[in-house]
Amino acid sequence: MDVFVINPTITSRWNEGTQHAYASAARPGTRVTVLSLDWGTASIESQRDEVLITPGVLGRAVEAEQAGADAVIVDCMADPGLQAARELLDIPFVGPAQASMHLAAMLGHKFSFLTVFDQDVPPAEDLVNRYGLSSKLASVRAFNIPVLALEEDVDETVRVLVELAEKAVREDGAHVIVPGCTGLAGLAPRIQAGLRERDCEVPVLDPPSVAVKVAESLVDLGQSHSKRTYAPPPGKELRWPTSIPFTT
Repeated sequence: MDVFVINPTITSRWNEGTQHAYASAARPGTRVTVLSLDWGTASIESQRDEVLITPGVLGRAVEAEQAGADAVIVDCMADPGLQAARELLDIPFVGPAQASMHLAAMLGHKFSFLTVFDQDVPPAEDLVNRYGLSSKLASVRAFNIPVLALEEDVDETVRVLVELAEKAVREDGAHVIVPGCTGLAGLAPRIQAGLRERDCEVPVLDPPSVAVKVAESLVDLGQSHSKRTYAPPPGKELRWPTSIPFTT
């Protein structure tokens, strides 16, 4: 099975870590290929960033399907381009936020979503609502560490996230925690262990792991998104600032 992961930024130095994050969760025999963008933003921390990178995400998604991918994942908890990409692709296109939120709703009464900045709280709540899970949301809380700085002091990042997750559990009633940035890949076990030490352990999901498992499951089941929901767009002239292999 071939799963392509789109790094929806121009920060190509993340590609190796992204490949490891997804490949380590994949089963033997699943090949993970990471594609980054030629133009866009260094990280995604606002709705402006999301809009700017979406054409590139769509282009990479089409390229991945043409290259023989069995499924595509976009490596961002804003799920940029998810709905539009599904209009263009026949193969599964998975957003780690959608996959993780739905799993969290299965695992507990309510979940909390830990997002990057305070200004990201409303868009995150909108995303939860779009996915039909508002009744399962305990809270959205921000850890206020820039995405590009998450790896500078991982121990400090984990400390901040554990404190935030504890507040979500004790004050908001969260029974599951969803880290809201794929830059936190691999840290879920440490966050959950920190909660255990504070006597408030709940499941903490690792969205990249969830996304790759959902992608594998969809391929195994021979299923993809409904074309009645994500119908192919009508043909017309398109003009973009870069070469994108859309069907017109």
